[in-house]
Amino acid sequence: MNTITRILIDQATAATHELLRLQQPADAALSAFLRAHRSEQRERAFIAEVAYAVLRKKRSLAAWVGPDASPRQLVLAALIRELGLSFRMLDGVLAKCDAEWLAQLKAKPPADAELSLAEQADLPDWLVERLSALMSATDLLALARGLNQPAPFDLRVNTLKASRADVLAQLEKIGYAASACPLAPDGVRLVGRPALSRHPLFISGDVEVQDEGSQLLGYLLQPKRGEMVVDFCAGAGGKTLLLGALMRSTGRLYALDVSEKRLAKMKPRLARSGLSNVHPVAIAHENDQRVKRLAGKCDRVLVDAPCSGLGTLRRNPDLKWRQTPESVAELTVKQGSILAAAAKLLKPGGRLVYATCSVLPEENSVIVDAFLATHPQFVRHSAGEVLAAQGIAIDLPGPDLQLAPHTHGTDGFYAAVLERTA
Repeated sequence: MNTITRILIDQATAATHELLRLQQPADAALSAFLRAHRSEQRERAFIAEVAYAVLRKKRSLAAWVGPDASPRQLVLAALIRELGLSFRMLDGVLAKCDAEWLAQLKAKPPADAELSLAEQADLPDWLVERLSALMSATDLLALARGLNQPAPFDLRVNTLKASRADVLAQLEKIGYAASACPLAPDGVRLVGRPALSRHPLFISGDVEVQDEGSQLLGYLLQPKRGEMVVDFCAGAGGKTLLLGALMRSTGRLYALDVSEKRLAKMKPRLARSGLSNVHPVAIAHENDQRVKRLAGKCDRVLVDAPCSGLGTLRRNPDLKWRQTPESVAELTVKQGSILAAAAKLLKPGGRLVYATCSVLPEENSVIVDAFLATHPQFVRHSAGEVLAAQGIAIDLPGPDLQLAPHTHGTDGFYAAVLERTA
């Protein structure tokens, strides 16, 4: 963005106000705002960058500006502190009252030394309390800084249609800066956020947008040709498509979800992918009769459980302000129930991967430990060893997969590999 105008700042302020209301997911609120306020691509990118910067850093910005800061004041502060604009650049395009307020702010140094740990981390107090029980303040701030950065733009190559080398060559040919993801064998990482929705690589189904950490879940499940596999909480099908590709479009792959709307979003992606082994099934709940019909018949089950999403704050910073201890407690009850129901689908020797995009143990290892304590026919396998056997070398602190942006460059993911022995 080369030119900052008063109108553009007004639009960024209006968008920020909508997002700060927290009445719907930030991406949906922003999309609705941009549809209602037509603008050029560069202007839309600027509006989105500003609004998300305020969502990410509103606690530390408010500590500098003041607890009663308006959305406009938070936007102006974010333009200076987060986006690197100078006071002089803004002074010439602002209304007199804003320029005077900005002059006062310029004389007020950021009170970084006086910030609480939660303000430094730009996280709610309750979440900092939970994380402080698990790690040092230094480690907590490193995690928070990783979560408070915009996520990179990762793609997954559809190996039914293309190779990673071919995709990288095509991206380089059209001037996109791209490289192979360091962990996921079919992952590609782009610099910036180019518009790919109309690119031939996307339209043909050669690539899908998917975070590298999410891609690793498919390799933990490690489905084989001809097997019966279930993606228990399939959503819009990102992981389903990966599993289908790993199965080389053979066998049967059931994509289950309680939301017909989410499953409907899978249809165009399936059409692009070229997969013919995927069977989307809408279910009422985890104990639906359509689920029970699969009991004891499945080779692999992926449970990407509904969770707080606190590992995805790079993409969804509003979640840290929308989630509460009470909402997390409700989710843990649901997670335990879903895991128990999904486990019934496995045949002896079958593998289940339980995963979330949360950084909280109560949604992760606590759920798995409780399940294993009451299901002696299941054993836990080392996620690191499962990945290493496929040529994916990753340093993990324990038997389960635990990813974080500041250590692995991915979203915060957790996954446990379980096998039914009898």
